[in-house]
Amino acid sequence: MAKKLWGGRFKQGLAESAIKLSYSLHIDKRLVSYDIAVNTAHAKALQKANIFTKEECQQVCTCLSELNDGFIKNEAELLGADEDIHSCIERLVTERLGDLGKRLHTGKSRNDQVITDTRLFIKDQSSFAMSQLTELNNVLCELADEHKDVIFPGFTHFQPALPVLFSHHILAYIEKFKRDISRFEHTFEMADVCALGSGAMAGNNYGLDRDFVAKELGFSGITQNSMDAVSDRDFILEYLFSASVVMTHLSRFCEEIVVWNSPIIGFVNLGDDFTTGSSIMPQKKNPDMAELIRGKSGRVLGNLVALQQTLKGLPLTYNRDLQEDKEMMFDTADTLSHCLDCFTEMMQGLTLNKEAIHAALSKGYLLATDFADYLVKQGVPFRDSHEITGKAVLYAMEQNKQLEELSLEEFKSFSGKVESSVYDALTLEAAVNAKDLVGGTAKQQVHAQITKCKAEFN
Repeated sequence: MAKKLWGGRFKQGLAESAIKLSYSLHIDKRLVSYDIAVNTAHAKALQKANIFTKEECQQVCTCLSELNDGFIKNEAELLGADEDIHSCIERLVTERLGDLGKRLHTGKSRNDQVITDTRLFIKDQSSFAMSQLTELNNVLCELADEHKDVIFPGFTHFQPALPVLFSHHILAYIEKFKRDISRFEHTFEMADVCALGSGAMAGNNYGLDRDFVAKELGFSGITQNSMDAVSDRDFILEYLFSASVVMTHLSRFCEEIVVWNSPIIGFVNLGDDFTTGSSIMPQKKNPDMAELIRGKSGRVLGNLVALQQTLKGLPLTYNRDLQEDKEMMFDTADTLSHCLDCFTEMMQGLTLNKEAIHAALSKGYLLATDFADYLVKQGVPFRDSHEITGKAVLYAMEQNKQLEELSLEEFKSFSGKVESSVYDALTLEAAVNAKDLVGGTAKQQVHAQITKCKAEFN
């Protein structure tokens, strides 16, 4: 059993069940490189404060560097029965450097050390998520460009609503993922302050240069209140929230892909490398990866809610409940990364079934709103044109016709304002191109948005 960092005032050790409940090395060992970096910066601060000599600081930094290499090569050789990764590193340094290693913890606590490690981790994960989202938007932009003129049924309430360009639909998700990138930029900023020097909760007695430490670790600033610094988990909440919104967007997209991919609708085809079969039904080609991403969104949201629930009843400052943040954070980081990788690759292999899409455009009277707008341009008040169009649609349904298939005489039976020009308005192309304003689905607008996205993400 590794020697504990806090055993002096206790007559007996922890019960085995307490060890199983409280030891976290198997989880927080993932922070090892950050913990070594934080210890290295702290050692340099101790030299700057004349607690370490230059030679002692060099010895400690060399030892820490060797440990970092050792963990990369074979962490199993270095991990012991330690309480957490912080006590593990201190044990290893002490085993190698003796009393000098025991002095490394001077002026810091695990409280300010762990939160500094975690801030470094969140910064890296936020940067990585931004990179993955940028790559996804690049793939989506290429998909939109490839099919930029394909007319596609737009839906509200999953009922046929208006014709749009398929590329316009894809661009809608690009906008969502762009906002996700902005959220991670903010998350990075929230994490980009150094807590080291805050000690257990009141600061430290050694006058350590906190700005120096922050610069050594690549932080842009330092925390301003030691009690807040060791109790703050807001930046982790920010990360979990940002990740949960990404997963919500992925889940919505995956829901559409699952529906579109069904042979009943058949708008898209997924590659064999992102689908699976059935153990009993040989004809099946299931969109399992899309379904799994959709399912994992709940897991990520659960992690956010779980940490909020953990935090809501905690008094200042540090409480052991806060140890629970790591598992939620690591699980979210892994889930988000895997889902973004898989979804991006899946979208690269997605193909369109243009025949099925074209057939769907003749269902649901997608041009009804454009007939109402035509009547408005002919001088009919919109509320009246809405009523007239509803009656015309009902008549067309009874006659088993599309609106554009009605004769001029049939149109005039609903409104004398209708002229032969109605047929120019009631085409899919005309309906799409009529929405010629920023944010609209007209080809000119969508092509401009694709050009803008390609410049942004390529």
